[in-house]
Amino acid sequence: MVFVPASSGSRKRRWERTTMNVEHEINLLVEEIRRLGTKNADGQVSVKFGVLFADEKCANLFEALVGTLKAAKRRKIVTYQGELLLQGVHDNVDIMLLQD
Repeated sequence: MVFVPASSGSRKRRWERTTMNVEHEINLLVEEIRRLGTKNADGQVSVKFGVLFADEKCANLFEALVGTLKAAKRRKIVTYQGELLLQGVHDNVDIMLLQD
């Protein structure tokens, strides 16, 4: 068996596909937050984590909802208290959409 290292071009394409997939997942997340959430007095949309987690459509869309939320939080698209959200324990945590 001969090992052939990946070219920098193939690594770049793989990185670009991964980045595009994350961006696509975040866009889907924003749509679902808008669908399930409500607007507050400031016009910002928010949804409880438990509502998002329990929604059947979201369950089918997101393989890793918590990971998608973390990626969106790092990009300052959403905000919520804490770092890691767990079903049951954090069901009442508000996930607020920062960009509309």
